[in-house]
Amino acid sequence: MKLLDFEIGPQQPFFLIAGPCVIESEALVLEVAGRLQEITRALSIPFIFKASYDKANRSSAGSFRGPGMEAGLRILAGLRRQLGVPVLTDVHEDTPVAEVAEVVDV
Repeated sequence: MKLLDFEIGPQQPFFLIAGPCVIESEALVLEVAGRLQEITRALSIPFIFKASYDKANRSSAGSFRGPGMEAGLRILAGLRRQLGVPVLTDVHEDTPVAEVAEVVDV
């Protein structure tokens, strides 16, 4: 099966989807993504960055949910533009999927 520019499946090499659970700040997202990109390039591992802009399924009702859709998508778009890495996020409830699809790859 093809995902973005690489093949995935049982007979295909490992690929990594990784990132912080939730976007806490633009600086942290860029730092984490940059480091993951360095590691995966050095190991020749395909990499997709993942982080949530609204973590609806958290362990406590009082936990930080994220920056929200508008700010979160702006941060993810900036990351994608600056580092050139594919981006993935999750969609919950009645989120306008078309807006999310304009920014993310998966």
